Amino acid sequence: MYKSFDLNADVGRMVYVKPIAVTDLPREVRDQADGLKELFAVHDAEGQQLALVADRKLAFALAVQNDYAPQPLH
Repeated sequence: MYKSFDLNADVGRMVYVKPIAVTDLPREVRDQADGLKELFAVHDAEGQQLALVADRKLAFALAVQNDYAPQPLH
């Protein structure tokens, strides 16, 4: 059986995951980065940062656990 899907249905629940160099972050965040060179930010469709986590896999898991559809952003 074929079933049609609305591919735009989750646009409101889409988030973007992008890498951020620790050196580009404010000092208070850099001080908490524990020697990491890169962190991963989760942003909503309007560009607001929702979370900042230590690795890409965690960023995607966090999004999925909160019913968001994560997309990588280069």
